[in-house]
Amino acid sequence: MPAAHVALRAAVHAALKADTALIAVLGGARVHDEVPRDAAFPYVTLGDARITDMSTDDGEVQEHQLVLHAWSRQGGHKEAHVIAGALLAALDDAPLAPAGHRLVNLRFAVADIRRESDGRTYHAAVRFRAVTEPLS
Repeated sequence: MPAAHVALRAAVHAALKADTALIAVLGGARVHDEVPRDAAFPYVTLGDARITDMSTDDGEVQEHQLVLHAWSRQGGHKEAHVIAGALLAALDDAPLAPAGHRLVNLRFAVADIRRESDGRTYHAAVRFRAVTEPLS
């Protein structure tokens, strides 16, 4: 059974690559765990995660804080905002099924959108909070 964070990350990645609205906004299945050398803009990357043990005597529970990154070089902040909205629509309260675990909930937390120092690239960091427990 994969660790909860590995299973959740795989389920998020699969859900994003299958989300037709997100794929339309990106102009293709441009969702990457690791960015290809010559990746076409715009694209989404799976970012850092923080896992917290919230177990009780009743069982093992983990809280996951996930960051997704949207990268854009067109349309100023607008495209980055649109991609962030598509990420929110695709994942907020999504019924994902991470292997070997039950997703208790998956909720949008916060998004930060800014222009990068190169002056051309816009970056949206979209954060989610999830809670998982192992399947019985």
